Amino acid sequence: MTKVRPAQDAEAPFKEAIEMIREAGGEAFRSCFQCGLCTASCPWNNVRTFTPHKKITESKFGLVEPGEEDWWLCSTCHMCVSRCPRGVAITDVIRAVRNITMSSVARAVPASLKSAMASLKSAGNPWGGAREERADWARSLGVPAVGSETRIAYFSCCVPAFDAKMMNVARQTARILKETGANFGILGAGESCCGESVRKAGNYALFESLAAANIKALHASGIGELIVTSPHCYETFKNEYPQLGGEFGVAHLVQYLAGLIGEGRLSFDKPFAKRVVYHDPCYLGRHNGVYDEPRKVLSRIPGLTLMDEVNARENSLCCGGGGARIWMETKKGERFSDTLVEQAIAAGAEVLATACPYCILNFKDSVLTMGKEDILEIKDISEIVSEAL
Repeated sequence: MTKVRPAQDAEAPFKEAIEMIREAGGEAFRSCFQCGLCTASCPWNNVRTFTPHKKITESKFGLVEPGEEDWWLCSTCHMCVSRCPRGVAITDVIRAVRNITMSSVARAVPASLKSAMASLKSAGNPWGGAREERADWARSLGVPAVGSETRIAYFSCCVPAFDAKMMNVARQTARILKETGANFGILGAGESCCGESVRKAGNYALFESLAAANIKALHASGIGELIVTSPHCYETFKNEYPQLGGEFGVAHLVQYLAGLIGEGRLSFDKPFAKRVVYHDPCYLGRHNGVYDEPRKVLSRIPGLTLMDEVNARENSLCCGGGGARIWMETKKGERFSDTLVEQAIAAGAEVLATACPYCILNFKDSVLTMGKEDILEIKDISEIVSEAL
């Protein structure tokens, strides 16, 4: 069965479809009055047609085709939710339909996403890397494992842990934490993916399994505070894990650094004399309201000229990597990250900086495929801060 569609002569399938969506967490459609502001706000409509308000209507009346490609487009950037006059959690409806697809129309799930989920289930990370290799980025850095005297755990995220292009983010973060005197350690092989992307893909069972493993490992270590470099990890530890019995203090690296600056415990002496455009990641910005801290950190670095994007803060354009889309193919000509790279170059920036590994991956791919590697550097804030220390 590939469609959840009401029969012409009976209301039973109609009601069953609606109930399935509600049970999967898509109750949000009840408040929608079809103003269309979500569609007008959606970044997909800069590159192709996508009508979120239509998807809400389909959900409302049980006219859902879970196998339809459009259900996998949403990057959960939160733009539609932030602008909805009724506060409809549109992404919850999309996630609910994805959940139904996982269980009833599995063949409609993008192949690359299924591969990533298989690796998450077997190895605890989407790359399929061996668990004992999760802390390879920390070799020769003297990064301690969490112990009885450790106050903070640094949770690196799977991307810097397993992607060779991104390991420098974890390395520089560890260096910064050591330089600033943080009493921290890492879980190493005891760490699993936080599960945020797979939850947004609709695979609730796998998310809960990954979350349970991390919560157990953190409780066993006695750690109550976490520092992360991924906004997706931040969102998950802060807003999702408490519902599963995992309550921890969590700070993104930019919050930690901004706090030290505010206390007068951190300053920079080495100049970084470049023009830097800062990109607001969706999960740090619109999802969690963290806008000032990264700017506070960058603005204190000598020689650095800080610029905003064409659309910044609440209006920031998504890179396209959220909602599990980092594991799905995006056609050339439809990549939001290409637009952001073009805008940064047009603004005269030498560096496009951000605070999210998914954004970094997409930006690095864009400058490579666009032949702009010699024109625009892509850097995580941790890399700039480390250079300035």
